[in-house]
Amino acid sequence: MQTGFLGIIAFSVLLFLLVQSRFILISLAIAIIIFSLTSDAINAIARQKVSNWLATTLALLGIALGLLWLSTTIVSQVNEVALTAINYAEQAQAALLALTTQLGPNVTEAAQAAFNNFDLTGWLRSLAGSASGLLSGTVLVILFVGFMFAERAWFPVKIDRLTGDPVKARQVRAIIASIMHRVNRYLVVKAAVSLVTAAIVWVIFTVAGLQLAGPVAMLTFVLNFIPSVGSIIATVIAFLLAFVLSGDITLALLVGLACTLTQFLIGNVLDPMLLGQTLRLSSFGIILSLAFWGAVWGVPGMFLAVPIMVALMIVCAHIPWLRPVAVMLSREGLPEDGMTDEEISGSSASETANETVAPLTGPEAGRKDHAAE
Repeated sequence: MQTGFLGIIAFSVLLFLLVQSRFILISLAIAIIIFSLTSDAINAIARQKVSNWLATTLALLGIALGLLWLSTTIVSQVNEVALTAINYAEQAQAALLALTTQLGPNVTEAAQAAFNNFDLTGWLRSLAGSASGLLSGTVLVILFVGFMFAERAWFPVKIDRLTGDPVKARQVRAIIASIMHRVNRYLVVKAAVSLVTAAIVWVIFTVAGLQLAGPVAMLTFVLNFIPSVGSIIATVIAFLLAFVLSGDITLALLVGLACTLTQFLIGNVLDPMLLGQTLRLSSFGIILSLAFWGAVWGVPGMFLAVPIMVALMIVCAHIPWLRPVAVMLSREGLPEDGMTDEEISGSSASETANETVAPLTGPEAGRKDHAAE
């Protein structure tokens, strides 16, 4: 009884800390993902007889420029949406009320009341605040990634000293490498699939002669990273915007049908074909993860739900008393408990290459030199 009560208190404190420090934790989680994605690229560059510091500097510079470009692009798209919302406010109200008239007078009255209570100025102000917060978060992510690269050479040494056992240290490195491999593959494939989907949606809006083709395509790209519900939300938004911008229900239905067909074909044919059995996650577990992290961290938590769930499943699979959690999170009840033999050999080869390219520095190098003397 006392143990359960203490567990509830600990979970409540942890939940409170997650909510209160969400800005820093979200930035840190994104920085870890970016660091994981670029580590393999740095290793590949370093194997081409390029100095490790130069490869790291080039990667960090590319990350900083890419994140700043992405943030400024999102802010400009947000500004375009805000200006369009001001220009089409009355037209949107009339169009949506005309759409609800077919559903009965009660629905029309409820929609009218909702429009009267909607504060467009407050919404635009919060939208601008979110855009400025995005820029602040981008700067923080760049700082986190830079310091991670600065500490990158010491990570294996710290793991060895924390475990105190070469076998356990090798197992921990294998677990971390497995998490990085699966999350990286998921994000790369998902980004490519989302990019193709967004490009098709942009073509649909452009051919239909509708405004906001760029913002809708970007919104589709971003929402596709939310499993299961993201594509549905993107399609509904595309349909509503098409109806508001054109005022033609037939054109809006055609646009919505084209977007639905695109999402269905890519989500049910191309996406599974490329991802295969990479994640092996339970669909119900993904929905629970989306609900939990969405409630704790909002929309960013929904984007991070799948990477966090992958890491949680692999870690729990190696802890005997937490293995039932990993079994419940896996698709077939067979949780991924580490790397395959091929991945382990590939990771070992990568570590050997890194040691060859980047010699030891600091205390480790001093001990090597002293032993040689």
